[in-house]
Amino acid sequence: MRGGVLHITLPLLLALPLAGCGFADVRSPVPEFMRAKAADPPPPEPPPDVKRLVHDNLDAVFVANSYPRSVRVSQPHHEPQGTGWTACVRADVNSATGKPIGVETYRISIEEGQIVDRRRVDADDNCETESYEPI
Repeated sequence: MRGGVLHITLPLLLALPLAGCGFADVRSPVPEFMRAKAADPPPPEPPPDVKRLVHDNLDAVFVANSYPRSVRVSQPHHEPQGTGWTACVRADVNSATGKPIGVETYRISIEEGQIVDRRRVDADDNCETESYEPI
């Protein structure tokens, strides 16, 4: 009986310290030299051709029945977090009833050469201070 308990207990006691071996991740409470190195962030994408991108994908920015006219774009800016880009797009548009409502400005998000998001600008955006070029 004693021999059976010893055969089970001894390997468990020897395996317990080995269970803690291996690489510690970045958030572990171990010394820096024992931590696994954090992965390098991916390199930033090259600046997109915003004029061509908006021209080819106008329906990704404006609703089709708004009939955008005098479409203008700003220079792209690298996003603070991530590898994508943002730009501002401005155009004269119509309402749903077909009446002109004036200039609308949108901020677009670009990743891997595609428009992935667009939203109407608000007071926190810097689109009012951007310089625009026609497409």
